[in-house]
Amino acid sequence: MSKGYWIVRVDVSDPEAYKAYVAANAEAFAKYGAKFLVRGGRYETREGSARARNVVIEFPSFEAASACYDSPEYKRALTLRQHVATADLLIIEGYDGPQPA
Repeated sequence: MSKGYWIVRVDVSDPEAYKAYVAANAEAFAKYGAKFLVRGGRYETREGSARARNVVIEFPSFEAASACYDSPEYKRALTLRQHVATADLLIIEGYDGPQPA
């Protein structure tokens, strides 16, 4: 089974208030087996546009990634983020096929 991922790009307008969202989302992430692969950090924009913060979260499956977003636990956390940050969030299925040689 392929893993699922959230790929998130965020501009935070109120860093202090954003901390409440970060604390609140931990419940949903623990419930659905989330693992942070990227959480902020240095980046370079090589094509297209960028936001100030980038996050990649791995889940055991695409279904778990989707269920986490739709969960009551995450919906409560999301209400804390919506007024203090602008985000682009994709839920995407991982790839388990052959790799280039």
